[in-house]
Amino acid sequence: MQGLLLLNKPEGITSFSAVSAVKRIAGEKRVGHTGTLDPMATGVLPILLGRATVLSGLMLDADKRYTAKIKLGTVTDTDDITGEIITRNKVDISEEKLKEALTHFTGKIKQTPPMYSAIKKDGVRLYKLAREGKTAEIPSRDIEIYSIDVLKSLNEDFEFVIDTHVSKGTYIRSLARDIGEYLGCGATLAGLERTYASGFDISECMPLDKLSGENIGEYILSEEKAVSYLPQINVTQKQAVRFSNGGQLGFDRLRLDLSKITEKELFRVKYGEKLLGIGFADCERAQIGIKCILNYPE
Repeated sequence: MQGLLLLNKPEGITSFSAVSAVKRIAGEKRVGHTGTLDPMATGVLPILLGRATVLSGLMLDADKRYTAKIKLGTVTDTDDITGEIITRNKVDISEEKLKEALTHFTGKIKQTPPMYSAIKKDGVRLYKLAREGKTAEIPSRDIEIYSIDVLKSLNEDFEFVIDTHVSKGTYIRSLARDIGEYLGCGATLAGLERTYASGFDISECMPLDKLSGENIGEYILSEEKAVSYLPQINVTQKQAVRFSNGGQLGFDRLRLDLSKITEKELFRVKYGEKLLGIGFADCERAQIGIKCILNYPE
């Protein structure tokens, strides 16, 4: 089985566990996901099956959108509700003050990732250090928060819900933490749903509990959807055979303009309607090299 499955990951399991479940259902050993979600989070989790797993590093990893529930007055060691509570603080925040705080975090800002994250420090993932009771200096990173809209106002439990559109590398747990610090009462992430990622919307995703060995094939999409943002090169039958057998393709025979191509630029190489694989531009040799092979011409 080969292609792309758009999964709506359920709460309470890791992304790895979601992949394991898809492996069992599909009967396919080669399965991988793109864009890890924490166990407490739900939502868009693109999964690649079969030879399509080679595309995992090529999927568009740009902006994302989340629906997040944030709880004011509670501070945890993980910056989300699953962690150990460090402090509980009094909350006396007006709706106006909250909206002003959200505006403060909109735009290009610097953000420090949470200690409980998969980022590596001296070759060791931060969450492993955190579990050992160790701390590490975490450099801040440049991110952009394009928008934050309040979906549900602050309630009696000091929780509110936002829809936020963010750049690659943004941690919503860190956003919740920083909003709380800005307001002076602390905060933690109480719920999270990823509603958009890799160019796919939550409305396109299938819940895990609705998948079975009998119906999963109906939801496997062409692997080409995973890399549809890449420019396309159409080849002849002879060129398709050459490419699929590991041969490079000259720019001249493909009628490509060298002046309009950048070094290492990636292309979808197609024969008819079939995606053969991904090629890359070798401008020095004026040819398309092979990044990966997905299918073979008939």
